[in-house]
Amino acid sequence: MNSTTPILPRLALALTGLLALAGCQTTDLQMGSQSAKTVATGGAAGGTSVNASGQLERCESPLGTVSLIENQSAGWYTVLTNQYKLPPTATLLRLLIQQSNCFVVVERGAAGMNAMSRERALMQSGEMRQGSNFGRGQMVASDYGLSPEVVFNNNDAGGIGGTLGGLIGGNRGRALAAVGGSMQTKEASTMLTLIDNRSGVQIAAAEGSASKTDFGAMGSLFGSRAGGAVGGYANTAQGKVISAAFMDAYNQMVVSLRNYQAQTVRGQGLGGGGRLGVDGGVAPSQTSAPRQKK
Repeated sequence: MNSTTPILPRLALALTGLLALAGCQTTDLQMGSQSAKTVATGGAAGGTSVNASGQLERCESPLGTVSLIENQSAGWYTVLTNQYKLPPTATLLRLLIQQSNCFVVVERGAAGMNAMSRERALMQSGEMRQGSNFGRGQMVASDYGLSPEVVFNNNDAGGIGGTLGGLIGGNRGRALAAVGGSMQTKEASTMLTLIDNRSGVQIAAAEGSASKTDFGAMGSLFGSRAGGAVGGYANTAQGKVISAAFMDAYNQMVVSLRNYQAQTVRGQGLGGGGRLGVDGGVAPSQTSAPRQKK
């Protein structure tokens, strides 16, 4: 290869060689691997958090109790769990919420509620030992309900390779187009809605977004072995982007709640008819007597 070889094809060939070598490398098991983490990392116990993301907004004290409300019949939920094989969003949000110390999470999921009901049934059957203390009146009310939603999810927003290949042309242009075409930018936009469970009033809503450029399709250049490894990472990368988008939405919501002011409606108050009235008729006492015909 002489010094007159264009720089872009040389970079493409070098990148191809490095990725091919990486596909043959075997590494030891790494517990707590940074490359396998999402933005929801570390742990939480009570008001204490460990190894939480430095980008997560926090509160000095909780604003109340909250339960997660997932619409499992929505299209985005089906794609999340079936196509990307990701766990429910509640799994991610539970950790973020407790680490932030902005709310106390209470269980309202089907599996958790069934487990609690089972323990109470055992207590009532007399099978539990004395002092188990599963009596009535111990469950904590959920002040708020938090509803997550994936609004927009793009698994392939790339396209740079075709442009570069067209500029260079020839066999080298086609090779560069193949390399560049494997670059995929994954994007996600999410929404979080906070509802007051007593009144049904929406307290807050926030949008979040995230993106990540990935070489996930590069595996097709190196055969099935490397392709399988990189393809699996592509799925994980999509989960990382969705996780980051939810953290972004949660952070936006927490910032808004710090300066929260309840909405008020002048006059009748909430649910008293509102100020955008319609022509529903006027009381007879307020009408003038009809004119008599001459």
